[in-house]
Amino acid sequence: MFFFLSKLIGFVFSPIVWIVALLLYSFKTKIETRARKLRITALSALYLCCNSFFVDECFRLWEPVTPDYDLMTTKYQGAIVLGGIGDIDLRLEKINFGYSGDRLFQTLPLYHKGRIQKIIFTGGSGSIEFPEKKEGIYVKKYLRDIGIADSAMVIEKQSRNTYENAVFTKKILDSLHLEGPFLLVTSGYHMPRSMAIFKKAGYKNIYPYVTNRSSGIRRFTFDHLFIPNPGSMFALDFLIHEWVGFAIYKLKGYA
Repeated sequence: MFFFLSKLIGFVFSPIVWIVALLLYSFKTKIETRARKLRITALSALYLCCNSFFVDECFRLWEPVTPDYDLMTTKYQGAIVLGGIGDIDLRLEKINFGYSGDRLFQTLPLYHKGRIQKIIFTGGSGSIEFPEKKEGIYVKKYLRDIGIADSAMVIEKQSRNTYENAVFTKKILDSLHLEGPFLLVTSGYHMPRSMAIFKKAGYKNIYPYVTNRSSGIRRFTFDHLFIPNPGSMFALDFLIHEWVGFAIYKLKGYA
């Protein structure tokens, strides 16, 4: 029930849903002054959500700043890579990596340099419509194809969300007597919630490794400050989903 409810809440808090709702209501109301205010509010919200500078600053406040692990020599027993990194092509039986594929790609050099002993991937299907699209199965196939030995992998393929990532993976690691230290590898916007959940699940020796950070160098160019960017609204939708998810997980006692 929690899995399905989280999907519904994520939809309800999407900015575009509220903007469309305001516009629809503006055409339904018979009071012209109210209709005008609703349209102005909707268009103002649309502009703000598409403003690259505003959205970039929101990410900057949320994403953690972590040590540059690539410049260090510390070794780890494993890197726990969170799923949600691509879509499964069932016909070709392979994973098509998306924006968050960076989580896996930045982990591979750490393994080849001997910085981590094991690549620990956790991810099943986060889809209600396609529960058979279990990322762990296809990530394991991909790692085999690029020459990673089975002995260097730990694959968890049943989890549907970050809470299950933490709990299900811990059961596997405990059964293998792996206690860390571990790197927790996920996207910048997803790291605050992930670290809180993994620590609450009982991980004692775990450190954040941020990938595909959304906030970049602070820019003051004209286009970044004033020209609407549809991609910014897409990014903000991800961030709001994280905020809502974090709040719900706190209420549930998961984080």
